[in-house]
Amino acid sequence: MKKTRRTYISEFKLEAIRLSKTSGKSDAQIEQDLGISPGCLSRWKQKLAKDGEHAFPGRGRLTPEQEQVRRLEREVKLLRQERDILKKAVVIFTHPSK
Repeated sequence: MKKTRRTYISEFKLEAIRLSKTSGKSDAQIEQDLGISPGCLSRWKQKLAKDGEHAFPGRGRLTPEQEQVRRLEREVKLLRQERDILKKAVVIFTHPSK
């Protein structure tokens, strides 16, 4: 039987982290109260500490680095297409037709 993986929106994660800092309860107690898996809160805290405001981009959103990589890959693809067209043009114009 397949287990479905629960997903949480970034606001929920940030609120859970805020609760952890301000409530005085242990992380395990907060996880139990919110119904999240053990260890999730500590992973979310680590991700927030590592990535800051870009920690939880959500579905379809990319971090700035990922967005730049995507943009550059599209640019490389376009440049390769342009290069291939120019190669074909050179072949056409260098061989005179009879």
